[in-house]
Amino acid sequence: MIFEHFALNVEHPVEMAKWYVDNFEMKIVRSIDKSPFTHFIADKTGRVVLEIYANNTAKFPDHKNAHPLEFHFAFMVDDPLSLKNKLIKSGAKLVEDLKLDDGSNLIMLRDPFGVCVQLCKRGKPMMEGLME
Repeated sequence: MIFEHFALNVEHPVEMAKWYVDNFEMKIVRSIDKSPFTHFIADKTGRVVLEIYANNTAKFPDHKNAHPLEFHFAFMVDDPLSLKNKLIKSGAKLVEDLKLDDGSNLIMLRDPFGVCVQLCKRGKPMMEGLME
């Protein structure tokens, strides 16, 4: 089996897709321009895909009030401090900035839609060879 995508029901999928494309080097690989405004967005490797849509037949999760450990996206980054500052200027809110004993820097933010996103620079990379 191969993992295809992870799906998330959100209130503003068009705006959210654009924000991730603009800020995380992601690209839209498929979208629908009518309800439920489904957008499949992929990371720069093309291996990880997130589906976001607004389907009001199901409940929208309350990401704005959820603890970051309940749910978050995590991205490997080379320069977490610069990206943190860029994201804050783009509407994200800082939750925490952790520096661990092993040299890791883990920065948790909340995107403008309330979803938590983590910037990870590990002291020892978890996935060798994926960062360029």
